[in-house]
Amino acid sequence: MKQSARGPGRAVRWLRHGLVLLAATLVLQPAFAGDDTSRAAAAVKMTGEAAAKDAAGTPTKDPVAASHARHASFGKEQASAQAIHVADWVVDSANNQGMPFMIVDKVRARVLMFDASGNLQGAASALLGLARGDDSTPGIGDRKLSTIRPEERTTPAGRFVASLARDLHGEEILWIDYKTAISLHRVVKGTPGERRAQRLSSAAADDKRISYGCINVPPAFYNKVVSPAFTGTNGIVYILPETRSAREVFGSYEVPAAKGG
Repeated sequence: MKQSARGPGRAVRWLRHGLVLLAATLVLQPAFAGDDTSRAAAAVKMTGEAAAKDAAGTPTKDPVAASHARHASFGKEQASAQAIHVADWVVDSANNQGMPFMIVDKVRARVLMFDASGNLQGAASALLGLARGDDSTPGIGDRKLSTIRPEERTTPAGRFVASLARDLHGEEILWIDYKTAISLHRVVKGTPGERRAQRLSSAAADDKRISYGCINVPPAFYNKVVSPAFTGTNGIVYILPETRSAREVFGSYEVPAAKGG
C-alpha cells in the first residue's frame, strides 16, 4: 500500500516540476532574445564609425550621427576629391585632436593648411620626392643624401605629428618625420639644372617631382601661413597616398554631404 501510494505522488510531483520548468522557459526565452539584441546593439555602438561599412565594404560614418556631420571649409580652393575626403574626415572625427593640420596632396603637388577647426588658411604648390611611392626605404633617415638612389627618393604617405625646429644651418623648418628625415621648408636653391623655383610655378604636377623626399614650398607661403600656424603648438600633417587609398592609409570614412549641398 505504501509503495502504491508513493507512486502516484511522485508522478504528480514530476508533472508539477515539468510544468514549472516549461513556464520558466517560456518566461525567460524573450529575455534571452532581448539580451542578444542588447549585445548586438552594444556591439554596433562599440564599433562605431570606423566599423560601419556600405555595400561595397567601404567605411562610412555611423548613420545615426550622419545628421551631425561636420566638414572642412576650403573657401575658393579647388581641392581634389581625395583632399576633400580626408579633410572632412579629419574635421568630423576630430582626428587632429584640436591642433592645426596640413594636407599634402602628392598627386596635385599641393599643400593645404587648415586651422584646428578645419578652415583653410592657405594653399600653395610644393616640390616633392622624385620617386612615386608611399613608403620610405628602411633606415633612409640615417644615410647621406649622396647614397640615396633616385628610386628611393619618396615622400611617404601617412599621418604625422609635426613641429617647428631648426636645421643644421639654423633655418626654421617643419619637422614632419624625424625617423625618415622628412621635413617641409622653404624651397632651396638646389643645382641650376634642377630649376626648383621655376618648377614651383609650373602648372604640371610632374614638374614638381625633384626632391629627395622633403617638401619644398614658396618662401612667402612658409613665412605667412606655415610658420604662424605651427608656432607654439604641434600640428598634424596628412600626406596623401598615391599608390594606395586614403581609407587604407588613414582608416578614414566618407562624411555625408551637407544637407542641401
